[in-house]
Amino acid sequence: MFSLSEPPLLTRLKTAERILIAGAGGGFDVYAGLPIAFALRAAGKQVHLANLSFSHLYGLPGDVWLAPELAEIRPDTASAEPYFPERTLARWLDLHGQPGTVWAFGSVGVQPLRAAYRALAGHLDVDAILLVDGGTDILMRGDEAGLGTPEEDMASLAAVAGMPEIPLRLVACLGFGIDAYHGVNHSLALENLAALDRAGGYLGAFSIPRDSREGALYLDAVAHAQAAFPEHPSIVHGSVAAALRGQFGDVRFTERTRYSSLFINPLMTLYFAATVEALAANHLYLDRIEQTHLMRQIGSAIEEFRDELPARRPPRMFPH
Repeated sequence: MFSLSEPPLLTRLKTAERILIAGAGGGFDVYAGLPIAFALRAAGKQVHLANLSFSHLYGLPGDVWLAPELAEIRPDTASAEPYFPERTLARWLDLHGQPGTVWAFGSVGVQPLRAAYRALAGHLDVDAILLVDGGTDILMRGDEAGLGTPEEDMASLAAVAGMPEIPLRLVACLGFGIDAYHGVNHSLALENLAALDRAGGYLGAFSIPRDSREGALYLDAVAHAQAAFPEHPSIVHGSVAAALRGQFGDVRFTERTRYSSLFINPLMTLYFAATVEALAANHLYLDRIEQTHLMRQIGSAIEEFRDELPARRPPRMFPH
């Protein structure tokens, strides 16, 4: 039974003892899980962090590999890769007295990614997995006019959906509206959330309080990452951080968006949560990517699927 006094997502997670929070879509997605991780650790839970990596992992030292496509990244992990969000986060965690390990998954298809998840889940003996998405494109079921950047999100969702041995598998999105930058229509995201609610798999929404410990630490982690990658800061987390600071409208924090118009607003600080089972069941093409081994195979499968059906139109009362 849920209560108004606590978000249902946290109610579910507090039944677990060892939780893996994993960035579903690569890049800085794992940062979307930091406020939840801080809250759970404060509640006495054992929380581990992981991310589907956009970095070239194959040049890493041999001693970091727990399994194929699964590397243990620490603050001192040697790498010639300049873009390495997992190590940047590990360094920030270490500076703040947090466990300084961030696990990195290779950017691969569903079958090897699931094997890597299983290796990590067994190694850590986790009883819950929370996938986190920066933005809301993981909610796109496949027939929308714009899907954002779906390949990595879908690889992660399909991989974890095929792990029924994990008692609790959940998804949380942070950054509502940000994926308009990649062509997502957010009225369709809301329609998909309504479908998840009817199926009993929607776990509600809640915002990060700016004046909370979790909010302050998140803002510090994002600022640290922006300083580490001044030429390539995260648009998602720069937007969420700006919204969390109370900024509004076309806020400029990176040259990467100089040709775009942003709409920073308070909804970007909201988490939307669902069960993996319900979200996977609502998607229309996960069966087509089940046997993939390479990320490009997922992209091809999505393109083939989309060629076969017309795009769903958004409700008229809530335009792009």
